[in-house]
Amino acid sequence: MNVLVINCGSSSLKFQLIDSETESVLAKGLCERIGIDGSLTYQAGDNEKVTSEKPMPTHSEAIQFVIEALTSSESGVVKSLSEIGAVGHRIVHGGEKFAKSAIINEEVLAAIEECNDLAPLHNPANLIGVNACLKLMPETPMVAVFDTAFHQTMPAKAYMYGIAYDYYDKYKVRRYGFHGTSHSYVSKRAAAFVGKPYDGVKTIVCHLGNGSSISAVLNGESVDTSMGMTPLEGLVMGTRSGDLDPAILEFLAKKEGKDVFELMSILNKKSGVFGLSGNLSSDFRDLETAANEGNDKARIALEVFAYRVAKYVGAYVAAMNGVDVIAFTAGIGENSGTVRKSVLNYLGFLGITLDEDANKKRGEEIQISTADSKVKVLVIPTNEELTIARETVELV
Repeated sequence: MNVLVINCGSSSLKFQLIDSETESVLAKGLCERIGIDGSLTYQAGDNEKVTSEKPMPTHSEAIQFVIEALTSSESGVVKSLSEIGAVGHRIVHGGEKFAKSAIINEEVLAAIEECNDLAPLHNPANLIGVNACLKLMPETPMVAVFDTAFHQTMPAKAYMYGIAYDYYDKYKVRRYGFHGTSHSYVSKRAAAFVGKPYDGVKTIVCHLGNGSSISAVLNGESVDTSMGMTPLEGLVMGTRSGDLDPAILEFLAKKEGKDVFELMSILNKKSGVFGLSGNLSSDFRDLETAANEGNDKARIALEVFAYRVAKYVGAYVAAMNGVDVIAFTAGIGENSGTVRKSVLNYLGFLGITLDEDANKKRGEEIQISTADSKVKVLVIPTNEELTIARETVELV
């Protein structure tokens, strides 16, 4: 079965067409600037990427252009729409309503819409993509795959906040966690890599990118994760602050004369390593270069990031009463040996010994701890699209 995987943002749409039998990517691409002027970047198999300017007033036009590219006699990889067996949609927030993926119908659509308050920037955009596909492909089964679902196995002691229980009862204020498709994929691959059953291994997954999160996966279930009710909680990230004293908001509101909306924008878009580096960059390559050239703010930003990661790893070792495998993934986790080494320097008490040569590798599935290391440390390139495709096939 060919599965079309859709990841829809407010003005963009990423897609992949995956052959579920071979799990190969037949084609992939990105629609950008939807609602403005529009462009489509398309790549069939291993061919070169081709970018074309196309007017995309709405996501419906974007989906239409994707379908045309996939079925084109020149660049297409399928002859007709009938060769696409299902569509898998990334949905950011499923709240407590969804502990697993679901076939999309009217009831599921309504339930996703009820979660819009929990992810006001993401869920409405995700739904736009779903509705555009339903309009153009009404006979094709569709599946919603939720970022939050994997973490629904967390116990109450991990997801409850220390505020009045009424807020949970009335508004479902609690920790949900995100990047669930990545944490699911990487934790499964890590267990397979070390030759242990998924339900018999303690794994910590470090998903480190512009948005970063860590999870504790105990015997195949997420028991804790660093992101919270929103993706703002947890690690210091590219532009997000991560954990901080909530009273800082009141303090800055008085000092700077800013309202809560302005402050939330600062915490989401102007903080993290970007803010710590003096607004130098949120790209770790830029920060590493600047730090090596003697930029103290860049150095501090990198040190803060690694320190926070190490603190969460240590906390999750305690949460699971031990750890067998630590897996790094996502853009930074897969490619920055410097960051990985900085994190692992704090974890010598676990009996971890780093293989310096292996740690220099980028973007490979590899063990970076030595053979005699008490805890196995891996780099596992994530594949969220493949996870979505697998979940879709399983349901349809």
